[in-house]
Amino acid sequence: MKNIAVIYGGNSSEFDVSVGSGRQVSAHIDRTRYNVYGVLIRGADWRVQLDGGRETAAIDRSDFSFMHGGQKTAFDCAFIVVHGSPGEDGLLQAFFDMLHIPYTSCNAFVSMLTFNKYATKCFLRDTGVQLAKEVYAAAGRPVDYPALVQHLGLPLFVKPNASGSSFGVTKVKDERDLPAAFAAAFAESDTAIAEEYIAGRELQQGVFKTAGRTTALPVTEIISHNEFFDYNAKYCGQSSEITPAHIPPALAQRLSDQSIRIYDYLGCRGIVRIDYIVRDGAIYFLEINTIPGMSQASIVPQQLRAAGIALSDACTWLIEDVITR
Repeated sequence: MKNIAVIYGGNSSEFDVSVGSGRQVSAHIDRTRYNVYGVLIRGADWRVQLDGGRETAAIDRSDFSFMHGGQKTAFDCAFIVVHGSPGEDGLLQAFFDMLHIPYTSCNAFVSMLTFNKYATKCFLRDTGVQLAKEVYAAAGRPVDYPALVQHLGLPLFVKPNASGSSFGVTKVKDERDLPAAFAAAFAESDTAIAEEYIAGRELQQGVFKTAGRTTALPVTEIISHNEFFDYNAKYCGQSSEITPAHIPPALAQRLSDQSIRIYDYLGCRGIVRIDYIVRDGAIYFLEINTIPGMSQASIVPQQLRAAGIALSDACTWLIEDVITR
């Protein structure tokens, strides 16, 4: 049987979220088809979890293998579930490309591009996809706050340019709060974006490709009990997540068409999640997440269940899609 490494952890604020996703994926990969190993990474410490985590073995990063009981084990596929760096920003993908080990996510370039919110919007700007107005900022460079407010209006959002799980995101209602908002964003990323606030319905959609076919999953509507879909709303039960969303069939079809178009245009692989705001029928792209949360409560597993797709089947499709290329 093929040896599958489910890789989780990472070096960002999303470490704990990634561990939850990784354990969920590990539990749902078909053991009758594959040997499954959890690989927890943190900085230079990469370790295979053995015997339910009661024992570990160090990964040899020269060939991504490990020794245990005098026997060497190599991997046939990497199932990447690392949110943030190095799993979502292309670093792991480049590493596996050099070792010629297939992996289940977007390639290194697409991962690096989509992890950068501003670069993604620049890449999509000529496609007809509607985008919220934004202002790009870099740490250590002055920001003209009055000009920013004049361009974007208030309220507005300040976000880390390369981060996830809403870490460092602030909804700003008063210009005087902008310095603190940018400081919070720069604590997560060297660059940030300020983005106009669009009042509307927050909708998210998972998309995946197997056997050459791109499939859009049922849409989820997010109704946050907080100011926005922040960390507590995402992970502490402070939101309502409705799957499938109660939206007209025509809007659901428009979203699916756009999600598939974005997925194919960017050259994505594996399962991704695309986030939108819909206002007065206009669909605004917010961002794309190429390593979406995969815990039991996460959006994409909810959408898979709504589509009648078992997570174990989805994992099999993703693995087979890359190891049979």
